[in-house]
Amino acid sequence: MSHPSAAVPAGSAAAPRTGAHRFSAVISRIAEEMAARDDHGAPADYIPMLAGVDPRRFGMAVAEPDGTVYGVGDWRQPFSTQSISKVFALALALSLDGERIWRGVGREPSGNPFNSLVQLEYENGIPRNPFINAGALVVTDRLQALTGDAAGQVRELLRTESGNPAIDFVPEVAGSEAAHGDRNAALAHFMASYGNITLPVPELLSAYFRQCSIEASCADLALSAGFLARHGVRADGSALLTRSQAKQVNAVMLTCGTYDAAGEFAYRVGLPGKSGVGGGIIAIVPGECTLCVWSPGLDRRGNSVAGVAALDRFTTLTGLSVF
Repeated sequence: MSHPSAAVPAGSAAAPRTGAHRFSAVISRIAEEMAARDDHGAPADYIPMLAGVDPRRFGMAVAEPDGTVYGVGDWRQPFSTQSISKVFALALALSLDGERIWRGVGREPSGNPFNSLVQLEYENGIPRNPFINAGALVVTDRLQALTGDAAGQVRELLRTESGNPAIDFVPEVAGSEAAHGDRNAALAHFMASYGNITLPVPELLSAYFRQCSIEASCADLALSAGFLARHGVRADGSALLTRSQAKQVNAVMLTCGTYDAAGEFAYRVGLPGKSGVGGGIIAIVPGECTLCVWSPGLDRRGNSVAGVAALDRFTTLTGLSVF
């Protein structure tokens, strides 16, 4: 694994500020501990491009509010963001549509797998939260209706906030998800029957699968999510969200960001976080930093085994959490 290294703030030629390495020893130690693990889980096997990734790979990045970013291991290696993209779609929908987005999606933990249909019938087609697949489909539906290109808007936000114009979709991943997309189609059709989906389902699914196929690195994602550590303020100083909206996103990440393991994640890590089946997890320390960790081996709930362990160690070693 490579040693931690510092980068200049995104979009800036200035040198990193003094103290930019304050987490370097911590994340180096964490990387060594993760390399020594016996249990790494297994990559997602239903997406061929993910199934073959070595589950022992590990990267971790920390971005401070001024845009200084540093990391360890495979922190510059792009990976499939998958459900991490849901955070950015929700932020954009909130910024454009305000409180109206919550008319079609709740803010409560689901207690069920991320692709479950069980609760929708009992709750009249209103998904529990925006981070399970049904809720993310509602958010994408609204964002597509508002912008005409939901996936493109998510990609642009990631490119702008990270300063990396190379962030892009991976058509092969989107195609794999479409080929195995029957359950997502069922979710969308079921919600459409309640009037909670406005787009034609094939158009919605195409936008959703493209959004989930975006590839980015730990460094990219730690920088891109920085507005949540800066209480809604983007890298250029403009506001993407109000302070209250940023608080809302962080709160829903804490309670719902790791599917039906959200309680365990809050117990172990104590930070707002969002995972994806590509093996990535972003986590927010409001006012302090944003983290992204990647290790493609997953547990049975779809969360990175080493990623959760690494974030657990980070909050333990630094004492930084929201509690």
